[in-house]
Amino acid sequence: MANTVRTGYWLGAAAVVLGLSACGGDDEPRYRTLDGRAPIVIGHRGASGELPEHTLESYSRAIEQGAQCIEPDLVMTKDGHLIARHEPMLDDTTDVAQKFPASRQRTMNVDGVPVTAYFAGDFTLAEIKTLRTRQPRAARPQQYNGLYTIPTIEEIVALAKQESARRGRTICIYPELKHSTFHAREAGFGPNVFEDKLLAVLHAAYGNSPSAPVFIRRP
Repeated sequence: MANTVRTGYWLGAAAVVLGLSACGGDDEPRYRTLDGRAPIVIGHRGASGELPEHTLESYSRAIEQGAQCIEPDLVMTKDGHLIARHEPMLDDTTDVAQKFPASRQRTMNVDGVPVTAYFAGDFTLAEIKTLRTRQPRAARPQQYNGLYTIPTIEEIVALAKQESARRGRTICIYPELKHSTFHAREAGFGPNVFEDKLLAVLHAAYGNSPSAPVFIRRP
């Protein structure tokens, strides 16, 4: 997959700009970026300051606001589907506690810390699709809680392609695999399963092309 994607670094912030403001002078590059080209604006978790993060609606809003790329964090379900969540725990960003009994929680080590929670890896995609997302930060708008579902990576790719065609500009994706070691060891999926599933989706969506509109965060 080395020739299939352009590797990028995580850029931080809700909408990230690579580089500084434009500068004048005919002998200077137009943009004070590493290569002088225009910056890339990335919707980090979508427009997560307005809508619940990692939903199709949040990604769509970011694109509407001018983002050239959308950044889905990914975790894996019990039946091997990649879904957009910032961490494998579902408690803070969904209504899982209202939909499923506490017996579905368990304690696992996440980054060396014991955590008791509802883990995405213990739910099938069909179960995940019954959940509704919510805004985890109290200072952000709460009126959209309970409205949106959790998307798969395939649905996110489809959105990027659809919006690219509709707007006449390429929308790239910037997937990040969250907690790979946790998925391999604690969740029991085994080595490289998480990574291979993402590569399979990207190959199917974009082919084996070095010009694919994809960045992958380097671990």
